[in-house]
Amino acid sequence: MQETAKQTGKWKRFLYSDLMLGLSDARQIAYIGVVTALCIAVNFFEFKLADTQFSFTVFASILAGMLLGPVFGFIAVFLGDAIGFLANSGGFLYMPWVGLSVAVMALIAGLVMKLPFHFKGSCYAKLAIICVLSLLVCSVGINTTGFYFYYTHVGFSSKALGYLSDYFGGANMYWTYALVRLVFMGQLINSAFNYALLFAVVPLLKAIKPLKLKIE
Repeated sequence: MQETAKQTGKWKRFLYSDLMLGLSDARQIAYIGVVTALCIAVNFFEFKLADTQFSFTVFASILAGMLLGPVFGFIAVFLGDAIGFLANSGGFLYMPWVGLSVAVMALIAGLVMKLPFHFKGSCYAKLAIICVLSLLVCSVGINTTGFYFYYTHVGFSSKALGYLSDYFGGANMYWTYALVRLVFMGQLINSAFNYALLFAVVPLLKAIKPLKLKIE
């Protein structure tokens, strides 16, 4: 029985952030509510420059995972994206893979923060790992793939599909779309903007002791 309790404690320390450990259920819900509200708010702060759409979604999602941990961060970001979309949909169709991709960013951030790095500058090493994984797993693996299959079935015209197939080959169509979306549609620029903001802000958060963000 005691061994089971120890194992449960280890899992909780791994899956929950230091901020959330030891809090009552009511306070945990309150913290999740605050971060969810932040994720809702960022849905209202989007602006476009030419074909590039800038938002703070990546920044808020990763920060949520770092503060709440992988479990509560995932929940808060997924709820925040869904509610934020309902409040500010602009008449567009809800794309569930978008919410999943940003929620997984929080999951990745929370897990990477648990890595036992204790050397000077480990904060920046963890941030670099989070940025690379979130770009590959979420922006490309989930988000771009979701949009590709959606547009393949309902968005791309047969003429456009034929052009891509003739000039890039059928096997390369996904990567062609990924290149267009990430580079020419500005998703890579938007991600870099959010990552730079993280590198500027996160090291300053350790001064806020109630957040219990342990970074070197």
